[in-house]
Amino acid sequence: MALGKGRLEAFSDGVIAIIITIMVLEMKVPHGDNIEALKPLVPVFMTYVLSFVYVGIYWNNHHHTLQAVKSINGKTLWANLHLLFWLSLIPFVTGWMGENHFAKWPVMCYGFVLLMNGIAYSILVKNLVRHHGEHSLLAQAFGEDWKGKISVILYAVAICLSWFSASGAMALYVLVAGIWFIPDKRIENKLTHHDADSQL
Repeated sequence: MALGKGRLEAFSDGVIAIIITIMVLEMKVPHGDNIEALKPLVPVFMTYVLSFVYVGIYWNNHHHTLQAVKSINGKTLWANLHLLFWLSLIPFVTGWMGENHFAKWPVMCYGFVLLMNGIAYSILVKNLVRHHGEHSLLAQAFGEDWKGKISVILYAVAICLSWFSASGAMALYVLVAGIWFIPDKRIENKLTHHDADSQL
């Protein structure tokens, strides 16, 4: 049965807003009144910035994806909850990694959470494409989704690399964020062309 997408969008936006709020609360106010008091917060702030970018990327792409969606079904609801579950773990691994100054295990777990977010988002998109059909606007926009596949591979490589070099793994996490930092134009372009064709 097809369902409206409004409540899913509103619920997802609310959860993502809470995730960002929890992350910023991990940065405790220092007790000192000089610049030296901020030094212990530098690793925490760095992880916050990276995680904020990641959450922002997912919110941005989630929003664009749903613009090409006319309706959802029960499987989509569960796929979306699956994505939100992994997104909700980002504040935990962010805080753990920052507090431990990018130690091996926190960096590895951070990568695992990012990997699962990437997989969860792919599952959500596949469910939506299946619901709307292989010839739908959404299916045309995503195509083979090489960008998503490459990201998942880089996450997996970074997790393995973190065992030997935490800084190398962090570099890959930053690289993937950089790949997605510019909003994905595939759906936006398809929607623009579709609207233009409809007016002809």
